Amino acid sequence: MFDVYRSDKRDLLVLSTGSAVPMLCSAHKWRKSRKRVLKVSDEIKSAVQAQGYYVRSLRATKERMIEFE
Repeated sequence: MFDVYRSDKRDLLVLSTGSAVPMLCSAHKWRKSRKRVLKVSDEIKSAVQAQGYYVRSLRATKERMIEFE
């Protein structure tokens, strides 16, 4: 199972259950999602196994805004 955290900067952090937030990511304030996540994509699962966490920015960048228009 996995724990999912969100930051105030709209970043997403996925950890295996019971893991502590890595020092690299501790600069942001993370809020844990209330829902339990049982299944994630293969990309996220392999990243969590390899480095212990997966981080993704959910912010809308200018390139994404241009693509959607």
